[in-house]
Amino acid sequence: MLLIGEQRGRTCRGPHRRAVLQAGASSVLGLALPDLLRARAAGETVAPAKAVILLWLWGGPSQLDTFDPKPNAPLEFRGPFGTIPTRIPGVRFCELFPKLAGRSAPFSLVRTLVSQSNDHGIAGTIGLTGSGAGGTGLDGKPLPGSPRPALGSVVAKALASGGRKSPGSSPSSLHPFFVVGGKLHQGKKPIIGEGGGVLGAAWDPFRLEYDPASGTKVPALQLPKDLTPERMADRQALLAAFGQVEARAAEVHATGQLDAYRTRALAMLTSPNAAAAFDLSKEKPALADRYGRTRFGQSCLLARRLVESGVPFVQVNWSDHVEAEEDSGDGGWDHHYRNFQIMQDRHAAWLDQSVSVLLADLKDRGLLDSTLVLAVGEFGREPKVNDKAGREHWPGCYSALLAGGGVKGGRVVGTSDAKAAHPADTPLTPADLNATVLQQVGLTSEQVTGLGLVPTGRAIDELL
Repeated sequence: MLLIGEQRGRTCRGPHRRAVLQAGASSVLGLALPDLLRARAAGETVAPAKAVILLWLWGGPSQLDTFDPKPNAPLEFRGPFGTIPTRIPGVRFCELFPKLAGRSAPFSLVRTLVSQSNDHGIAGTIGLTGSGAGGTGLDGKPLPGSPRPALGSVVAKALASGGRKSPGSSPSSLHPFFVVGGKLHQGKKPIIGEGGGVLGAAWDPFRLEYDPASGTKVPALQLPKDLTPERMADRQALLAAFGQVEARAAEVHATGQLDAYRTRALAMLTSPNAAAAFDLSKEKPALADRYGRTRFGQSCLLARRLVESGVPFVQVNWSDHVEAEEDSGDGGWDHHYRNFQIMQDRHAAWLDQSVSVLLADLKDRGLLDSTLVLAVGEFGREPKVNDKAGREHWPGCYSALLAGGGVKGGRVVGTSDAKAAHPADTPLTPADLNATVLQQVGLTSEQVTGLGLVPTGRAIDELL
């Protein structure tokens, strides 16, 4: 059945606003000045990104073993891997990423992100919302503010409210915010900040899950056995099937939010076009093979299908939990143990293959210019290798990859120090990263404020 539920949070880190509509931006947006003037006169928002795909690398990838290697550092810091050149002059990647290195011109990097916490739960909320999650930071001081809505919730509500359309077909039968993957948790504790928060339960994400064991099956959208397609014609039967949602109705503060959510659910369950968006069997097997027959690879393919079908924001969770035991087989990118073995055997190859094909596929379909792709985790890994051939949590410096949606390719923002431990210049935060996304989808500080949120952070203009 539909996996739906309210997640609480407050406010959002929006952009430190600079004007999106500039005559100098016309070549980037593919618009002539008269087009911009006409759009302004009509009161329309013109922005390069009409959709966002967030690849959430839960657990915290090592910056040194991905996109910010330090070949001149001592072995106990640089690790056993070599480096390879990319198409960005002077920039090298870890040798485990040949596909991305070979097509690095279309995307850019931020190498100097800094978070406030080395705790997955707190740093995860900061990354997903651009704000503190309560608790304390590394300095022992309370983190500011309350949990805020997920970036996807803010984008979904703002774009849906403004009548914006995504790159593909009409989004009327699809919810504007999808998460592909289970709910994030640390151990058994769920992460705050994956949902609509103060914006309301109507802006929580709809969840889909890809299971390699069941192929193209999407468990999150299976109907209960006693709810046949014929019964779907009766809306009251559908509402009765949503008993869990009804039980939470009292928790929904704004009247009508739950009905809006259920209306979208009904539309998705009864629309052939919506069902087709979730059906990976409609893809050519050769293309599905190129993405990789892994959960992450097929989830990336599903994200492309959702964007193509009109969904403004899709978040793909690499994993749904962290801090796994050494031999549990999960834990996402949380490589306290056997970091180099896991990177070489699985993670690097999967990420390299799936992301490079996703970018190529979007470009081939004419969607990359209007789709902002962001790959990032909640923090990085400690530069010094521990005694278990792993790396500990490290919020002091980590990397993000961005492509499409108005982001200029071939740029590197920020330089880390000799061991990738701290920024040598241009320290940036998750709030700045999220502000960049909001700016690229055309949200002004006034619009963010109009949602009852406080705009903070600054858009990373060096990328644009």
